[in-house]
Amino acid sequence: MSKKVVAIIKYEKPLESVRKAVEFSRGLDHLPYNARVFIKPNIVFWTEKVPFPKWGVITSSRVVEDIVIILKEHGIDDITIGEGIVGGDKNKETAVHAFETLGYNVLKRRYGVKPLNIFDREFREIDIGDGDTVNFNEDILQSDFVVDIPVLKTHAQAVVTLGIKNLKGMIDIESRKRCHNADPVKDLNYWVAKLADPMPPVFTLLDGIYTTERGPGFDGYVRRNNILIASTDILSADMVGARVLGHEPSDVPHLAQAARNWNRPADLSDIEVVGEKIKEVASYHRYNFPYNEDDTLPMPMEKMGIKGLSYRKYDLSMCTYCSQINGVVLSAIAFAWKGEPFDDVEVLTGKSMQPTPGKKKTILVGKCMCQLHKDNPDIKEMITIKGCPPQPRSIIDAFHLAGIEINPAIIENYDTTPGLFMKRYEGKPEFEEALFTVT
Repeated sequence: MSKKVVAIIKYEKPLESVRKAVEFSRGLDHLPYNARVFIKPNIVFWTEKVPFPKWGVITSSRVVEDIVIILKEHGIDDITIGEGIVGGDKNKETAVHAFETLGYNVLKRRYGVKPLNIFDREFREIDIGDGDTVNFNEDILQSDFVVDIPVLKTHAQAVVTLGIKNLKGMIDIESRKRCHNADPVKDLNYWVAKLADPMPPVFTLLDGIYTTERGPGFDGYVRRNNILIASTDILSADMVGARVLGHEPSDVPHLAQAARNWNRPADLSDIEVVGEKIKEVASYHRYNFPYNEDDTLPMPMEKMGIKGLSYRKYDLSMCTYCSQINGVVLSAIAFAWKGEPFDDVEVLTGKSMQPTPGKKKTILVGKCMCQLHKDNPDIKEMITIKGCPPQPRSIIDAFHLAGIEINPAIIENYDTTPGLFMKRYEGKPEFEEALFTVT
């Protein structure tokens, strides 16, 4: 049996490097004549409040334009760029602002590309086997060919987030929440492993100009690595991408699951890597945020000496909308610490955490936790933060009620938090804004 080809290319010049990645991987060899092509970038999060931290979080516009140019050279006129940005289902202006800022509207005028917010479009229920269904965007399903361009980065829950995981942005909110469930068998990795199954032919191009450790968001650590990884086989691209990030594919649960689903080995034994050698470009990227020994407090807060608080480590059942605010809440608690123990408070998140008997106060974060434990006799004093996702005012009131005087401004202005994290890259010439616009 012939091996799957994956190309690793050093990013050196605009257009030329992407063209090389396409050619080495034979990425467009089977592109249908006059195809309808759907480009799926990665815009995991966007805010209009501050200049957004694009590096290592969002697919570079330079790579997107290069792919558009190459598709046009192949005679393709029907090109769509689509994404479902977190929060874009409620605030349509988020996608409008993102597409304008990233230059997608320039691509529309220059090449006839159609940018679309998938939350403005139709979804179709798809049976992905084992009695499970997912609601996929109709446009990507109706396309003849998909170009999947995620960022090369690790993920706090999924270990890595690459080609397959990037397709989670093509399902509706109900389906995304379904992926983050409390089932120990049909967990996040189970669902993610199936996301590529109903897709048309996919060419995957991993954008590693910038890579992120402890992603997928702005609170990770970004590096300039100048790597492109390309393949017509999405699982092979992801397995090579995982190895480049320092993780064995067999140690990445959703990749191991996908390999089992497709009767593939969970290693690189049926893959031919061309271009650069993995060992020459690989560097270890941590994915996990460190917690103390019993996973009741983030290690930085443990080192601060915080007492009287148990804030359990996130699990796979915490969905994107709660995880988006989780780090901000932890930061607010750290700033509220004045050296005196908190009042034996426990914070529960996600869909499966159980309260510790004997705790004086238990804060339940989000609709799922509130419903799960509304009648739990092990909770002495229940403090609920309802909502899906929880609203800032509810979060503030709950922690104040528990005796933790978090600063309201930190929670109310959490959209400005990315700007604080991005200050670490100021003045470093390798972090180029020009790669994230189209001129």
